Amino acid sequence: MWLDPALAQLLACPQDKGPLYFVAGEDLLYNPRLARAYAINDGIPVLLIDEASAVDPAAAAALDERIASGELAPTFDQ
Repeated sequence: MWLDPALAQLLACPQDKGPLYFVAGEDLLYNPRLARAYAINDGIPVLLIDEASAVDPAAAAALDERIASGELAPTFDQ
């Protein structure tokens, strides 16, 4: 799945209003501050708090490492 860069710059977590990280291979947007993930269905981000899923600690640690390495970029800079 590919996410339009113009769209990505507009996306923020609906819960804490911070940037999200697009994880292409898993079709999700990840919030490292809350360890929550938002699905992308048919190219449309589902940014509903009630639809978000918790990311287990091991998966969150792996995603956090990818963020630290620069592999994943935020949707916008704070």
